[in-house]
Amino acid sequence: MEKIGERLKQIRKNKNLTQTAFGEILGVTKQAVANVESCHSNPSMEFLYKLIEKFNVNANWLITGKGEVFIQNSTEKINSGQELDLRVKQILKKARITLEFD
Repeated sequence: MEKIGERLKQIRKNKNLTQTAFGEILGVTKQAVANVESCHSNPSMEFLYKLIEKFNVNANWLITGKGEVFIQNSTEKINSGQELDLRVKQILKKARITLEFD
């Protein structure tokens, strides 16, 4: 089963970014990106939010692996941090996934 780290790597490769460049966009270090990609650590909620917002990633796909990778339809876009927080928590609960965040 594919994990969040593997999906994160897929996004980074799709955008032709190094771990360093990807981390700079997300406000984290290269090592943080490497740790998540290798599944040594879980991404923080802030990390997930930035990834979803900056790269237009489908939160459902990122967390569960289901659906399209990127949001294509503007009606699916999340308009606020609070809305994003609620959406991510709903997806985690529905998928019965527990992540320990930093």
